[in-house]
Amino acid sequence: MTLHVHRAERADRLAAALAELLATPLDDVFAEEVVAVPARGVERWITQRLSHRLGRRPDRDGPRDHEDGICAGVRFPSPTALIAEVVGVEEHDPWAPDSLVWPLLEVIDGCAGEDWCRTLGTHLGVGAADGPQGVDRDAEWGHRRGRRYAVARRLAGLFDSYASYRPAMLTAWAAGEDTDGFGDRLPPDLGWQAELWRRLVGRLGGPDPVTRLAAALERLRIHPAVVDLPDRLSLFGATRLATSQLQVLSALAEARDVHLWLPHPSPELWRRVAELGVAAPVRRSADPTVTTADHPLLSSLGRDSRELQLVLAPVTSVDHHHPLERAPSTMLGLLQRDLREDRRPDPAARSKIAPDDRSVQVHACHGPARQVDVLREVLVGLLAADPTLEPRDVLVMCPDIEVYAPLISAAFGLADVVQGGHPAHELRVRLADRALSQTNPLLSTVAKLLDLADGRVTASQVLDLAAWPPVRRRFGLDDDDLEQLARWVTQSGVRWGLDAQHRDTYGLSGYPQNTWRAGLDRILLGVAMADEDRNWLGLALPLDDVGSNDVDLAGRLAELLDRLAAVLDDLVGEASLEGWLDALADGVQTLTSVPDADAWQTAELHRELTAVTDAAAGRASAIDLGLSDLRALFAGRLGGRPTRANFRTGTLTVCTMVPMRSVPHRVICLLGLDDGVFPRGARVDGDDVLARDPAVGERDPRGEDRQLMLDALLAATEHVVITYTGADERTGAIRPPAVPLGELIDALDDTATTADGSPVHHQVVVRHPLQPFDARNVT
Repeated sequence: MTLHVHRAERADRLAAALAELLATPLDDVFAEEVVAVPARGVERWITQRLSHRLGRRPDRDGPRDHEDGICAGVRFPSPTALIAEVVGVEEHDPWAPDSLVWPLLEVIDGCAGEDWCRTLGTHLGVGAADGPQGVDRDAEWGHRRGRRYAVARRLAGLFDSYASYRPAMLTAWAAGEDTDGFGDRLPPDLGWQAELWRRLVGRLGGPDPVTRLAAALERLRIHPAVVDLPDRLSLFGATRLATSQLQVLSALAEARDVHLWLPHPSPELWRRVAELGVAAPVRRSADPTVTTADHPLLSSLGRDSRELQLVLAPVTSVDHHHPLERAPSTMLGLLQRDLREDRRPDPAARSKIAPDDRSVQVHACHGPARQVDVLREVLVGLLAADPTLEPRDVLVMCPDIEVYAPLISAAFGLADVVQGGHPAHELRVRLADRALSQTNPLLSTVAKLLDLADGRVTASQVLDLAAWPPVRRRFGLDDDDLEQLARWVTQSGVRWGLDAQHRDTYGLSGYPQNTWRAGLDRILLGVAMADEDRNWLGLALPLDDVGSNDVDLAGRLAELLDRLAAVLDDLVGEASLEGWLDALADGVQTLTSVPDADAWQTAELHRELTAVTDAAAGRASAIDLGLSDLRALFAGRLGGRPTRANFRTGTLTVCTMVPMRSVPHRVICLLGLDDGVFPRGARVDGDDVLARDPAVGERDPRGEDRQLMLDALLAATEHVVITYTGADERTGAIRPPAVPLGELIDALDDTATTADGSPVHHQVVVRHPLQPFDARNVT
């Protein structure tokens, strides 16, 4: 059996070749095909593509087949799930980062006072390390102890990446050699990690991930049938392969046909890199292929693709290239042609593009809101100009979807269509890949409660909580009620703090004025006392203009504040994980109510809380956690996890840059490529051994973002639309584009000119005025 590497410049060619492969059935008619995919969006797309090719009925009147097939009997695990299946990982893997954090906390708490761990202990405020000088020792230690979970979770993630990308380093650590995987000694400030790893392995017992993987590979080579997998496997759309993943695929290929389907920008670049004969592992700083690419965009944006080839080089494989048809002679087609051929643009032989060529558009706008306005106009124009273009042919990707999601909802009219509104209100738009806290109001309530418990409980925070749909439903608050509450809060002078005792944390326990208790007293006195009676009762002066009709609303406000105070009282101090989760669940139940139609929100809330408990596997019961630890735990779980797979539903899809990478669309829009936002910041984790001296193939967020942009440029078949903040929305000051976008504009200028010989950016780049109703937009 063999490892087959299939590559093409666009994923639709790979999908067609995969369909041809799957059209030949397996020997076992009951066996499922296995096609591992990197994201749910790719799974949805490849399923639809395969259903157009597999199981089609022939056309009796001619050679053309109907596109009425079906994709059945095919399983689409993630690469991680496939590797776990081969290795035999338990459902709740103790070495998974979310589980590993708990024994890691036990080790840190137990060893923080030892000399080898003194640096870490001082950072976390545990152990017998010397305290800080010249500051409030108790306050500083409390602040440092609040880092415990966040630091332990970060270290668990680092150990997981070490096991995946540099297993030789962990093997050396287990043998007592404090080296970096290349044979060199660890830097002195990182030496504690090797000892921490050895203590952690001893605490957990059993084989560590590297030892477990080696044993699984040995079993697989001796008994290939030990894993229940078919004789043919595929891995589609990978842009990076960890060392552990490649080891598993190589072992599987000894007794099975394993097919890797890789989008690669340039067959010419592949050939040049192959001729150099370089193979991983090699330090990134010593990579001789850095200068191999001739096209400037391949050189600056395509490092991940080039390094993937180096990672695959040591493995014996059969190479298959699936070429594309000739690209059209548009600006986008010329750019894609040069990328595929890895040809440096010759300014002396630039092509001329037609005056109406809008295949590549770059729009400089005043801030995110204006970017969405411009994108709306561009898409409506494209759809109106081409009757064959449908919303499902358009993909919008942005680096930070949470910034643009509410703007898109407003601009494209995702709610009820307004009669006589903008044509974009009729577009079918689907926001995909959003965080859990943004799609489930109950989980968002958890985040709000954690913020309130760790904050000053300001007037705006409580009013925002009262206006949150599950909370307003629980207390029967409509829009008029919320407006009245806001007026009362302003008139009664509420600023922050539940009461004087709550302010004790800030050293202001003797000042009850402007707290919620003082404001509520004024409101309730205004209900109970006559308008003309202006007598003080203690420190409370009755609030004027609170009528008898407002008794019920004042009572609901009092109930809300009373319940909120009780909930926040349970979210102080230190407790076990189970105690914290019970307090959160009770708090959400106390303050919220959802209709039966939204019962899924409650189910998802309990599912997430249960998942936290399951990941701890009973190890968290003896560990006391503070509120800061709990906030760090939920920030990771709720902040960036994708939710439902709202991809390829026949609508215009809006998502982040990753889930639909390399998936071809007729129109691909990149929204929000602002300088400083894209690519992601270059802040390097000082404790990451891999980041100190990276090897080729290891992760780099900035390199990933650059590769994502290159993938988008190659995946578009007709139009690429890019927006960025080109001017400050308040001062009008000009802002530069993101560096990769600036490189793209330079490459376009070197590739072509306008019909009159001007630089092509005069036609490609459009600077928009601040307001959509500016006269320049209608003249």
